[in-house]
Amino acid sequence: MQRRPERIVSLIASATEIVDRLGLVEELVGRSHECDYPPQVLSLPKCSSAKLDVNGSSLEIDQRVKDVLKDATSVYNVDVELLNHLEPTLILTQTQCEVCAVSLKDVEAAMCAVVTSQPRIVACEPNWLSDVWKDIERVAVAAGVAERGAQLIADSQRRLDEISQTASKVTRRPRVACIEWMEPIMAAGNWVPELVTLAGGENLFGVAGQHSPWMTWNELLASDPDIVLVMPCGFDIPRIQQEWPCLAKQPEWAKLRAVQGGQVYIVDGNQYFNRPGPRLVESAEILAEIFHPQIFSFGHRGNAYIPSE
Repeated sequence: MQRRPERIVSLIASATEIVDRLGLVEELVGRSHECDYPPQVLSLPKCSSAKLDVNGSSLEIDQRVKDVLKDATSVYNVDVELLNHLEPTLILTQTQCEVCAVSLKDVEAAMCAVVTSQPRIVACEPNWLSDVWKDIERVAVAAGVAERGAQLIADSQRRLDEISQTASKVTRRPRVACIEWMEPIMAAGNWVPELVTLAGGENLFGVAGQHSPWMTWNELLASDPDIVLVMPCGFDIPRIQQEWPCLAKQPEWAKLRAVQGGQVYIVDGNQYFNRPGPRLVESAEILAEIFHPQIFSFGHRGNAYIPSE
């Protein structure tokens, strides 16, 4: 039986990337305002918007998010009129974080406002790395391409296994702090600790499978990591460089072992680590390259990450 093409609206960047890797990018008819990869999706209509100004410092954005969430359950708007016009058959969203992307609650509210095409809704639920594979399977099955999903999962797991097996042979595992927000500082949680471990590092902050935790400067100083990775959610490398003074101005920053040893790296978290989709494999490659450059070389330096100075 021949598969019937879908009309897909993806309201989360990682799901858009899953759709692309499943070979279904031509079936996308709408996207979120944050979906920017692969580049051809930029021409699609944006079905969401932020309720707050995302320009400004890390501290200003943090306060705006908190202010919005005092009176709302999400920091995003869904364009119901546009969704009606696009007549989607499948909408992809997530349940992981109302701050990171359009959530299931947002989409359900839009459905209550009557989207006449009555689309199916698939909500991704990534917490652990294993959940990402389940999400890929969930999207693939919903879109009628289950075999492609199984192949994508198998290929991704194989590549990660190769990294893990090679990294397991190293004699020294660097102690690593992954910073997911700069002011106030937050550690990376969920799948990032797992990626750090399989790439041959010892993760100091954040717990696998749990939301990213706030941390204190005293905790960072006391741990004195060998490597510090700065990967703020939603920030690319130029944006991180712009924000850099909020870290460097801290009086004890220069005393950190990682700073003194030139082992602080600016990482494009927006394109890689913050998106629980297929490019988490590339995220693991980035970590392996940073942790053990003598045995790993994937060509990500200068593009996906740079030394801080």
